[in-house]
Amino acid sequence: MGNRLSKISTKTGDKGETGLGDGSRISKTSTRINVIGEVDEVNSWVGVLASELDAQNPHQAILSQIQHDLFDLGGELCVPGYKALAPNMLEDLENTLVEINEALPPLKDFILPGGNKAASYCHMARTVCRRAERSIVALANEEQEIGNEISALSVQYLNRLSDFFFVLARSIAREDGGQEVLWKSRHTVSKKG
Repeated sequence: MGNRLSKISTKTGDKGETGLGDGSRISKTSTRINVIGEVDEVNSWVGVLASELDAQNPHQAILSQIQHDLFDLGGELCVPGYKALAPNMLEDLENTLVEINEALPPLKDFILPGGNKAASYCHMARTVCRRAERSIVALANEEQEIGNEISALSVQYLNRLSDFFFVLARSIAREDGGQEVLWKSRHTVSKKG
């Protein structure tokens, strides 16, 4: 993993293939490349979210760590068989999720994405993360069929990360006296009984 990019425009992908970290080439439409792209998209949304928050915001440190973790996950996916995620990464994320959630009131209603711009960005990160999670499960199933393995930790990390973004969105929406946006159905549902 010590290679550095000295030339960005290589033209080697002009025919619809791209190179993996192990030197092999695969289609840009492969499930593996889709997952790598979706993890990169989550990372980009985390960057957008972090840029919306004040530099002194206490969430900046965990967002920075998540970006590094996601880059590690991308590296893991780019080199089949390589492991970059470690159990402590998941534990740290879970601990932070629990800490933020404990400071929130119990959730009694569904909430809508929104509240303020930063909370909305959290929800964007959450939904893209869920998509990446579904794609990595599809990749794991494909790889298992041919005798390869995708780390269970990578699936767990994305699952927990989407939960984290949901809880963080709730917290950020409530900062500075703000409110979460509660869902209100236009239809009354009656229970039979």
